[in-house]
Amino acid sequence: MARTKDFDEDEVLKKAVDLFWLKGYNATSMQDLVDGLGISRSSLYDTYGDKHSLFLKALESYQCTSTAKFVQIIESDKPAKETIKALLNFIAGNLLNDKSQKGCFMVNAEVEVALHDKEVNDMIQKNDENLEDAFFRVIKKGQESGEISNPQNARALARFVYNTVKGIQVTAKSTNDRAVFDDIISSALMVLV
Repeated sequence: MARTKDFDEDEVLKKAVDLFWLKGYNATSMQDLVDGLGISRSSLYDTYGDKHSLFLKALESYQCTSTAKFVQIIESDKPAKETIKALLNFIAGNLLNDKSQKGCFMVNAEVEVALHDKEVNDMIQKNDENLEDAFFRVIKKGQESGEISNPQNARALARFVYNTVKGIQVTAKSTNDRAVFDDIISSALMVLV
């Protein structure tokens, strides 16, 4: 007869996201996970597998949550430039409110782990493609309505804007000066004119 778990798996996964996000994959030990998650080592292995499996689940959980927020803003009925500005301000605002200056969990994983881990790399590439596509759709809509007058290929503009998002997420690890982010956002929006 299977034993009933005496912990909430979703809550433990949220704690794992926070721990990996704060310390990084390589600096997080199994003992850190046992202590930080508040479950026994055997429960951790039985429920989530090894450290790598837990990291993938944590990354997937974070991706679902953050991508849903991005898509909600991008798919609004607002004009294209207003939508992009709202998204860039949303990202900068969240990063500036993070006193630990952790940046973006996905970008951190990309920098630290993806080069040496095909599963993480595949997950990040898929996430990047989805978000780039969302920017492409809103930019294309803006070009078709005449709101975005830059005649450059919408895909190239989407890649530029999404790369700006990643730059903002990395910059947030070293500064919390709102003026820096306002300048970046303002300059990015000028490209769409």
